[in-house]
Amino acid sequence: MSTTAAASPPAPHFAAELHTRYIQALNTQTHRLDFWMSEHLRLNGVYWGLTALALMRRGDALDRDELLKYVLSCQHANGAFGGHVGHDPHLLFTLSAVQILATLDALHLVDGDRIAAYVKSLQQADGSFSGDEYNEIDTRFSYCAVSCLSLLNRLHAPHAYIDVEKAVKYIDSCKNFDGGYGSVAGAESHSGQIFCCVGALAILGRMDLVDADRLGWWLAERQLKTGGLNGRPEKLPDVCYSWWVLSSLSMMQRMHWINRDKLIAFILSAQDLETGGIADRAGDVSDVFHTLFGVAGLSLLGYPGLDPVDPRYCMPASVIERLGIK
Repeated sequence: MSTTAAASPPAPHFAAELHTRYIQALNTQTHRLDFWMSEHLRLNGVYWGLTALALMRRGDALDRDELLKYVLSCQHANGAFGGHVGHDPHLLFTLSAVQILATLDALHLVDGDRIAAYVKSLQQADGSFSGDEYNEIDTRFSYCAVSCLSLLNRLHAPHAYIDVEKAVKYIDSCKNFDGGYGSVAGAESHSGQIFCCVGALAILGRMDLVDADRLGWWLAERQLKTGGLNGRPEKLPDVCYSWWVLSSLSMMQRMHWINRDKLIAFILSAQDLETGGIADRAGDVSDVFHTLFGVAGLSLLGYPGLDPVDPRYCMPASVIERLGIK
């Protein structure tokens, strides 16, 4: 009997055309229960799908006029956006709307000052941000506020709207002993929250507050034997953390601390090569959320055929450059 080890099966190819058709078909799936159950996330879904397409160099695969009409139909009188037509305004959806408009070079269609005033109204006395009028506090909302105002050019003087110093101080107060960040001060470190805090600090030019070596070690430990990354210790790997973990490592210039080839193979293995899209891991059902963050992770890793993504904004680097953001 031969003792030669069996060769590993080749990694699947990246099915860009299949993923494009998958995203194009999402708004036609009205016969599916999950189409209606995800209605409150519809505007987020447009951002996820459009950004994935843009990174795959297929930004014209969706009808621009229809997208703009839909986005504007979600806006409220106070400048904010809801997750779908008739849904309550929230900072999460407001950021998605601004990201979509920026990607489509259509920010001129909205009143940036009115949106910025809404964002300002959500900042609390300690520098944190609530997501809406009901005052849930989360570092996700700090990121949304900072990113949104940056894209609108309303973050710094002479167009400053929020207390940047207080915003930075609050984010810094959420840093833990392991270098990570939680949803609020004292909360467990989590890769998603880490992206939000590191991303906000990167946009604000305060990366000096991040302990890059300590946090980089914690993030590098998120890579498992499968090559995939998890969000915190003892959890399963998930394609979305290919973005949340990798983007933070990129902003800290520590991407070389993980195994690039194994992560690429993990992301590619989660593709649905029959109907398109990317799932959280191989064998699960694909969705547009994981499709974006799988594509964005591959972009950060320099996968061929994809446009560069800005690790601070999860948007095409060309869009950020067009906006004049350094």
